Amino acid sequence: MDGVCEGRVEEVLALYAEDAHVEHPFHPLGAPPLRSLDELRAHFGGGASPAGPSLRRRPAGITVHETADPEVIVAEFRYEGTVVETGEPFTIPGVFVMRVRDGKIVESRDYLDHLRSARARGRLGEVLDAVRDRHGD
Repeated sequence: MDGVCEGRVEEVLALYAEDAHVEHPFHPLGAPPLRSLDELRAHFGGGASPAGPSLRRRPAGITVHETADPEVIVAEFRYEGTVVETGEPFTIPGVFVMRVRDGKIVESRDYLDHLRSARARGRLGEVLDAVRDRHGD
């Protein structure tokens, strides 16, 4: 999470298996799973800054739960930060359910509040319009 917040894309990618499977089940537009390091690199922006305002964020309130399956953990957390250009604070809650095998993440289901994320990035209207277009009024 720190690496994501700090834009250390290659370090973050090193945590994943080559054929990792990452899903975002709560994505409002039903984003397809990410199934390779190349798809994850594109998802993380390959080091490029995303369009819109700059976000300064950090993970907070991290709680890791072990499960009956020794490969699986559940991590609860939130991203806390500010929009650099406006100073507006934001909080984005999340839960990751990860399977780690041989030291690499092979599966992850990332449950994030995508609407709060879109709002922080100045894209909430665009996302809501896309949801309306896809699912009707």
